[in-house]
Amino acid sequence: MAQPDTPHTVHPSGDNRFKLLDRAITKHQASGDALIEILHAAQGIFGFLESDLLVYIAQALRLPYSRVYGVATFYHFFRMKPTGEHTFVLCSGTACYVKGSAEIQKAVEHHCNCKFGETTADNAISLISARCVGSCGLAPVAVLDNAVAGKLTPDESLRRIRQWQEERKEEAA
Repeated sequence: MAQPDTPHTVHPSGDNRFKLLDRAITKHQASGDALIEILHAAQGIFGFLESDLLVYIAQALRLPYSRVYGVATFYHFFRMKPTGEHTFVLCSGTACYVKGSAEIQKAVEHHCNCKFGETTADNAISLISARCVGSCGLAPVAVLDNAVAGKLTPDESLRRIRQWQEERKEEAA
């Protein structure tokens, strides 16, 4: 698949979302220094960052694909796959691990019947592991639908997940 030389070329797919991405790239003057901002814009437009999209961004910014991919996979807030309705981002940093994040992970995986890095079969909950969320004083920490929840226990984590599941059942009824 041929990729554009400039961000102003129409994407071969004809997908109009690329026009929005092109505007974000132009806003930042196609500068590699704005890579994180452009990745944020792309994720906002497309919902997640798939490989073809990263290639498009790398070429538009004249950056190596490895740099774009490296940034996109390093930060926990970038998603490489579509996510479920809810996200459970568990910190696996040293402070959180020492204070029990492994036990939380085990309990959540068992309850949801999927591993971290996956989404439940019903697309309700995405389990995501983060290297660090920067809230070590609240360890163990998870980010539940963009809200930080500190000093978590396995029981409290499961309570929150059950709450999401109950809300989903009520909405379906």
